Amino acid sequence: MTSAPSASGRKRTAILVSGRGSNMTALLSAAADPAFPAEIVAVIANVPDAPALDKARAAGIEAVAVNHRGQGGRQAFEEKLDAELRARNVELICLAGFMRILTPWFVERWHDRLLNIHPALLPAFKGLDTHARALAEGCRLHGATVHFVRAEMDAGPIIAQGAVAVLDDDTPATLGARVLEIEHRIYPQALALVAAGAFEIDGMRVHLTSGADAAQPPLIAPKG
Repeated sequence: MTSAPSASGRKRTAILVSGRGSNMTALLSAAADPAFPAEIVAVIANVPDAPALDKARAAGIEAVAVNHRGQGGRQAFEEKLDAELRARNVELICLAGFMRILTPWFVERWHDRLLNIHPALLPAFKGLDTHARALAEGCRLHGATVHFVRAEMDAGPIIAQGAVAVLDDDTPATLGARVLEIEHRIYPQALALVAAGAFEIDGMRVHLTSGADAAQPPLIAPKG
């Protein structure tokens, strides 16, 4: 199938998922507003029975499964994924719990159009088990980061970050729950900024441009 470019001028955006789609839900909610500069045109999962697919269908969004198994290797899977995205004229991609490390081939094809959210204040705590590691290191602040994707895992220019205080009685579960609330706030903010084109990248830094709407939410979410 081939889809026409958005007549509204909103950036055609796909969300890639592997599981339940918590951040996907936050993005869909924000994009339901016709004034939001990104339009979610598809949700694609690499796991055919990912709960996020049913949530997307319930929201009226096209939901597609591209199983990473049986594709003949990582790049073969990514070529099929890339074909599905281009068939829908996707302009931006948001990774939302997409549990695959993408190859440089895919990352470069979507350079500066591929966003990810990570449950830590990058560049600290790349990888997994971020909440337990933050507690073990005695951090007083922890949070989440939205960034442009680069070939290195959990690296790339930072678009938005939000922080929460680490409490004395926190466990990884309680800390993670508060960080997740921050994720749901900053990911739509970051997507809106990128979709509006109100930014420029200088090395590893993302700057607001003069075209940014004065009403744009702050990039740093308040502590909570």
